[in-house]
Amino acid sequence: MRKTLSLVPAFAMAILAFGAVTTTSAYAADAKGPTVSKAVAKPLKAAQEALGKKDWQGALAKLGEADAVAGKSPYDQHLIAEMRGFAYVRLGNYGEAAKNLEAGLNSGFLAPDDVPTRVRALSQINYQTKNYGKAIEYGNKAIKNGYADAELYTLVGQAYYVQGDYKGTLKFMDNYVDSQVRRGETPKKQSLELILSSCVKLKDDSCTTGALERLVKYYPSPEYWKNLMYSMFRTPDISDKVLLNTFRLASDVDALTRAEEYTEMSQLAIEQGTPGEAVTTLEKAFAKNVFTDQRDKDKNQRLLEAAKKSSATDQTGLAKLEAEAAKAKTGGTDIGLGKGYLSYGQYDKAAVAFQRGITKGGLADNTEAQLLLGIAQLKSGKKDDAMKSFNALKADAKYGRLASLWAIHAQG
Repeated sequence: MRKTLSLVPAFAMAILAFGAVTTTSAYAADAKGPTVSKAVAKPLKAAQEALGKKDWQGALAKLGEADAVAGKSPYDQHLIAEMRGFAYVRLGNYGEAAKNLEAGLNSGFLAPDDVPTRVRALSQINYQTKNYGKAIEYGNKAIKNGYADAELYTLVGQAYYVQGDYKGTLKFMDNYVDSQVRRGETPKKQSLELILSSCVKLKDDSCTTGALERLVKYYPSPEYWKNLMYSMFRTPDISDKVLLNTFRLASDVDALTRAEEYTEMSQLAIEQGTPGEAVTTLEKAFAKNVFTDQRDKDKNQRLLEAAKKSSATDQTGLAKLEAEAAKAKTGGTDIGLGKGYLSYGQYDKAAVAFQRGITKGGLADNTEAQLLLGIAQLKSGKKDDAMKSFNALKADAKYGRLASLWAIHAQG
């Protein structure tokens, strides 16, 4: 399981751009609003000209002269901070840039239309300089005032994360993802990975499982499924029936990883009357060169031959089983027939048999039959019907979680 995340890329320089200080607006005699004091006009104008020539150090020198003048007005100080902030950004000195851009924001002279951009920029630049507390402060300010984008949400979440506040990360990102889901939006993969990594850091198995379930729902991949199925296989006191159906899901999402998993699934399939499934599973394992040890190869080759022999016998008896199922008053024989069809990939026939058996009733395990019905429906391309079958089991103590995972798979 991945326990670390790549951080947000370096912030875009463009977002740090602010309205250029022009001689017209700053120095015109008839300009409306605050103007530059006469005492600092000369060095400020020289600083501005240096900025125009991309002479960043020269600009800073002139700004230093302006700053040394006694009796500066608050507006003078604002302009000095703004110009310094711009020069330091261009020089790559983001720590000093942040101080001056923050002063410009807090001066009261920044145009209201420029405030959203400045707040977002300060969150990003403080993240860049590893001042994570400030990054969170300005990020949350942008969020509160409604001018945060998805990237900023991720940045704030990662700021919590990299300073070791995993509970804070989890709370922040959970709220963000939940709000996206309520709006009908698809959460970003990076957001869900950040939640997963926080759960892992907190050593919270339930949290980790829930995070993986959300990841496979929106971004299904063998990697996420493998980690999720690993947690399923660790379920205490899991019955052989539930285990085989868990293997079926793992196989369907390409999450079988170890040689012994293919062997165990095949053995369970033979024991539970679906030898055709064992044949398919073992042939798949051999095709993928899963068995590397010669003893494993020999052992599983013998198991495959036994499964083929049992499968041949089983298939010849299907016609007889069909006739018996048609006459049966209860649904047990239909369920057995459905398993036979499922074993040999005849999913449409399997779904019909399972549905008929459930309708007749009198079953030893109605919940497994319901799950198998959903599997057959899904494999025959009837996703909507499969979802209904899986959802009907959500509250079941034995199959509820597994059915939920099958439903997530069906949505993929």
